Amino acid sequence: KLRTFYLKKRSIQQAALSRRRCLLLSLYSHVFKTSSLLDTTLPFPQSYSPEYVEFGWYQWWEKQGFFSPEQHSKQPHAVDKYFSLCIPPPNVTGTLHLGHALTVAIEDALARWRRMQGYKVLWLPGCDHAGIATQSVVERKLMREQGKCRQDYSREEFLKQVWRWKNQKGDEIYYQLRKLGASLDWSRACFTMDPGFSIAVTEAFIRLCDSGLIYRSEGLVNWSCALESAISDIEVDSKELSGRTLLSVPGYEQKVEFGIMVTFAYPLEGQQGEVAVSTTRPETMLGDVAIAVHPDDPRYKDLHGKHCRHPFTERLLPIVTDSMVDMAFGTGAVKVTPAHDHTDFLLSQRHSLPSLTVIGGDGIMTSDCGQWLEGVKRFDARERVITALMERKLFRGKKKHPMSLPICSRSGDVIEPLLKKQWFVRCQEMSRKAVQAVEEGDLQIIPHFYTKMWKSWLSNSSDWCISRQLWWGHQIPAYRVTLENSKDTEEEQWVWGRSAAEARQRAAVKFGVNPDAITLTQDPDVLDTWFSSGLFPFAMLGWPQQTEDLKQFYPNSILETGSDLIFFWVARMVMLGRELTGQLPFKQVLFHSLVRDKYGRKMSKSLGNVIDPLDVISGVSLEVQTHTNSQHSDLEGNLDPRESIVAMEAQKKDFPKGIPECGTDALRFALCSYKAQGEDISLSVSHVLSCRHFCNKMWQTVRFTLATLHDASLPTSLTYPLSSMDRWICSRLHSTVQQCERGFESYELHTVTSALHSFWLHSLCDVYLESIKPVLKGEGCCSEEQRARERQVAASVLYHSVSISLALLSPFMPFLTEELWQRLLPYTDSDGTSRSLCVQPYPKTSQLVRNKPALTDEVVRVARLLRAQCQLTKERPDCERTSSFYFPFYSNDVSIYRLLMTLSLSVNLQNGINADKQRALLSQRREKLASKLKQALACTQKPNYTEKVPDKVRKDTENKVGTEENGQMHFTKNCTYHISHKMK
Repeated sequence: KLRTFYLKKRSIQQAALSRRRCLLLSLYSHVFKTSSLLDTTLPFPQSYSPEYVEFGWYQWWEKQGFFSPEQHSKQPHAVDKYFSLCIPPPNVTGTLHLGHALTVAIEDALARWRRMQGYKVLWLPGCDHAGIATQSVVERKLMREQGKCRQDYSREEFLKQVWRWKNQKGDEIYYQLRKLGASLDWSRACFTMDPGFSIAVTEAFIRLCDSGLIYRSEGLVNWSCALESAISDIEVDSKELSGRTLLSVPGYEQKVEFGIMVTFAYPLEGQQGEVAVSTTRPETMLGDVAIAVHPDDPRYKDLHGKHCRHPFTERLLPIVTDSMVDMAFGTGAVKVTPAHDHTDFLLSQRHSLPSLTVIGGDGIMTSDCGQWLEGVKRFDARERVITALMERKLFRGKKKHPMSLPICSRSGDVIEPLLKKQWFVRCQEMSRKAVQAVEEGDLQIIPHFYTKMWKSWLSNSSDWCISRQLWWGHQIPAYRVTLENSKDTEEEQWVWGRSAAEARQRAAVKFGVNPDAITLTQDPDVLDTWFSSGLFPFAMLGWPQQTEDLKQFYPNSILETGSDLIFFWVARMVMLGRELTGQLPFKQVLFHSLVRDKYGRKMSKSLGNVIDPLDVISGVSLEVQTHTNSQHSDLEGNLDPRESIVAMEAQKKDFPKGIPECGTDALRFALCSYKAQGEDISLSVSHVLSCRHFCNKMWQTVRFTLATLHDASLPTSLTYPLSSMDRWICSRLHSTVQQCERGFESYELHTVTSALHSFWLHSLCDVYLESIKPVLKGEGCCSEEQRARERQVAASVLYHSVSISLALLSPFMPFLTEELWQRLLPYTDSDGTSRSLCVQPYPKTSQLVRNKPALTDEVVRVARLLRAQCQLTKERPDCERTSSFYFPFYSNDVSIYRLLMTLSLSVNLQNGINADKQRALLSQRREKLASKLKQALACTQKPNYTEKVPDKVRKDTENKVGTEENGQMHFTKNCTYHISHKMK
């Protein structure tokens, strides 16, 4: 009844997507409370419907506890091994996209495979609080709905607003994961702001501070003036500019000019002359403290140690020498602004230069610039500085300059490097240990080519800024100490503690005073989201408490994630895990490629090519898809209105009729069919749709199988002796299981899906089903008893092949295989103790009978090749059934297989081809080979060939010449093919 009710809701497809999802969420909740095993005795529908198949099974799996590791002890095939992994926690701000769907498809396939192998499996779900992203979204929401900014609330009031948003969005993400069929243990779901997780974050900070690995210092950080916070490297996008470009910047009505190099002069102090410098950021010249030149640059040999006078502040700027200066860049002399440039900051440390901050955290020029610029916005100050330089006749021109502009991915603001006092993690020693773990084999990175990148980045990593000037997140458990009657008010004094009471006690001991004489002020900043997510593999299991989960499932068996997170998340998990637990957080890291659209473009809102997996699963009209994407862009991004128009036009072009309903199984199978450990994946909806057709093929095959079993009421256990065709399909099944074993063990899931697709379509449907149809109909000249026995054998082999294939496909297509397996279950010989396919044993080659008709497959392969090469007709030959059978390769492969099983085969192609056409084709091929041979020989006849060409190159050329000569010899012989094989 629930299924029927759900199917009547198809009209919702054309309604607003938000209304549709609300109804589905409500319906899902109702079904979860009332669901028992779905009734599969109802009539089998004529055609496959994803909506029909996929509704109800997940709720039943979850209610039965099949995804819990506690289920392990109930399985008769259980082994004493565990398999654990955590889902890369998606940001709570948004919904999942196809990149997340790829992660889920791969991880769930591995988890289900291990579970069916009898492993004790724990796959943990979770969400990340995403400090900057979440706070930005909620602030925009409040401004849009109430006209209020964050500062209009108290910190506590604002955080209540964020929690409301989190509860709404977090539920939607978990709903998406369930729709994707993810076999997660929801009883252990973890959110990075949960009380237990917060305890782990605080403990990690305290321990790292106590060991000296966390310290507070003034350092240069990536700063977003729009957010007024430091941000991590992963939240900085590089916008490549080829030259002069006008860009929209938050807080500015007019577009700002970038991609311009400005040159101006500093007058020399005490003598005639000047030093010209070039910069793309002239507004920072108010913070210049020196001029640097290369020590070997002859243009400035006489100026070493001299000074220039700043035209606006009257400061003296020393001329220093440093080999880092590029003599070919600009004028060869560079302005040094330590407080606003990463390179200049390092140079200033080498030369003990002061730092002067002239741009505030809000993007406003500071009082150190002078009254004429104080309070002016930084890019407005840029124009004022250029005008002032012109007035003083110090401006030397400007020109187009290609550059990379750092942009805040959350706010769209231009990043400003600023000098700030922050908390940092010392990474050098932890990075060295992370590199060592890979070199010594304790940590395996898959694919292996990421190992070089891993070593290179970690060997050159700098200290990690973990402070964020936000309200949403883990407030730093550090306290500024103020002592009674203390005269030193400038020097900061800090302590840390698991609570304010502990911090007070630590301060009393550290400064030797009475606890009552101490005033503590907790740092208002929060920790970087990547710090807390770096604890995920062990914090989710209860660390720092020694819980049973931590003892059983840590270290995790594997981490599977996108290759774009190799440094920001994976490396930091390895560093923090080893430091805090004494163990690596996982034994293997499996990286998958990024998902791009069918044109190979990175998915982004501005291109309009971001696809919600639910839109592919359930289908969506163009109107609903456009409406939904525009809503997401409004809430989660900063899309320019013109970019929104471009995005909508792109959607109309790519999906003129919307996205058809494909289903979860088809989407998962399609995602896993790509080679994930290599180049980026260009996913097209048409490929997913072809996998849906494959699902329908499976559906129809099982309908045929059920009809066969029902009509004949035949036993399904394998009956012997088997015919040659039965032995052949069993051999193909054995080979397929073997390919699945190898593919799963090497994490090459695309080889598994390819093997399963090929077996089901080509071996099972195209050949075997067609071959046994006459047998099942009782055709033949033998006795009725003999025909009945043949039907029995064929039916049992068919059931055997289909049921094992469904088990093989279960990790990829959990819904469809469960539905079909349940319908086949009444015909099984088992006692039905495990009533779900997801906890059945995964097929093994050791349990299957192996036959070796390899010669049959080879002859068919050659036959197909010749049929394609010689462009043979598809007509059947007129001949008699004899021990020697001549035919021109007609298209029905079933007939070929039948003949090969029983007859000697001789093939004479002369009567089945157009001789003149074949001679022309062969002549073309011969001329092509002759041309290649001529080119190869010409290389060997060049002057001084032996002396100039390396041995390896000469050897390769000789091999190539030999190959071409052999090819020509082939065409001097008779081009008539003859195949003759005896087969039993």
